[in-house]
Amino acid sequence: MKNLIIIINIFLLLTACNNKQTSEEQINRATQENIASLTDAQYKNAGIEIGKIEIQNVFSVLKLNGKIDVPPQNIVSVSVPLGGYLKSTKLLPGMHISKGEVIAVMEDPQYIQLQQDYLTAKTQFIYNESEYLRQKELNESKAVSDKVFELAKTTYQTQNILIKSLEQKLKLISLNPNTVTANTITKSINIYSPINGFVSAVNVNIGKYVTPSDVLFELVNPNDIHLALTVFDKDLNNLAIGQKVIAFSNSNPDKKYECEIILISKNLSNDNAAQVHCHFKHYDKTLLPGMFMNATIELSGGNATVLPDDAIVRFENKNYVFNEKKSRQFEMIEIQIGNAENGFTEITSAEKLANKNIVVKGAYHLLMVLKNTDKD
Repeated sequence: MKNLIIIINIFLLLTACNNKQTSEEQINRATQENIASLTDAQYKNAGIEIGKIEIQNVFSVLKLNGKIDVPPQNIVSVSVPLGGYLKSTKLLPGMHISKGEVIAVMEDPQYIQLQQDYLTAKTQFIYNESEYLRQKELNESKAVSDKVFELAKTTYQTQNILIKSLEQKLKLISLNPNTVTANTITKSINIYSPINGFVSAVNVNIGKYVTPSDVLFELVNPNDIHLALTVFDKDLNNLAIGQKVIAFSNSNPDKKYECEIILISKNLSNDNAAQVHCHFKHYDKTLLPGMFMNATIELSGGNATVLPDDAIVRFENKNYVFNEKKSRQFEMIEIQIGNAENGFTEITSAEKLANKNIVVKGAYHLLMVLKNTDKD
């Protein structure tokens, strides 16, 4: 029985020793798997440079999205005050137009009637004016009574009011009263563009009758287009009027547009977001209302531990750096990162890199060497 106990103890001791040896071997193997050893030739070709973690002022970046908008004062709805039939137009959505350019021709019998009424009233006015002046002269010489003179004066003034009102109606349909004569009466009128810009909508077709309340075209003056960003309430306190914004589109993310915050809305939507309006510093014709945009805003930050972007390698969804353990031998260390700016990335797990010699150039070459060694 005593011999049996001794044998069992020896067996347990040997098993423990084997387990310990196995654990140490696993640790050593895992350590070796994270060590890249280079020959002199490999080291020379890798172009490796060594550095240390640095302390820099790092700004956090707020990423937003929104769309290009136009203020109401820059959108013009074109209508015809007296209505009529659309005779012709060449406008298409997106077409550029100039101020004073003819954008449509309208026709209607009422235009003829208006010109006729004006010329008839003008003829009557000339007679009434002459009669008024004649009666005034006679009244001054006591040749006619005051009653007759006052009647002539009232008739003259009433006709003058009629003339002025008809002149304004002519101007409403872009007809110059001074050029309207019996020989120039026309059934057509021109519609002119009131702004420089482009056509955003065409709502009529040739031959259609429109009323004074119908909108024929919608025109946009793009000189004051702005970027409307959606910002959640938790980020609003970090923004201020005059703050710089960099915008870019999904179709061309490399082209950046510099903007400036001009208005921060105080009205929150149902999802606790507000509109932040930004002015483009330089107008670009490729920017169209309704276009979706992305934007970044730098927010004030503080001192942080950073490394150059080239020092960090990404492998299997994790971030690593290489520490020079000794000459030609480098250890891969997993790290956690924060914000990136101007070629540097914040290291949030910097304590494990304190006083270490970090590879700041050639890190991906070391990763290739390490993983190729593992395959072998």
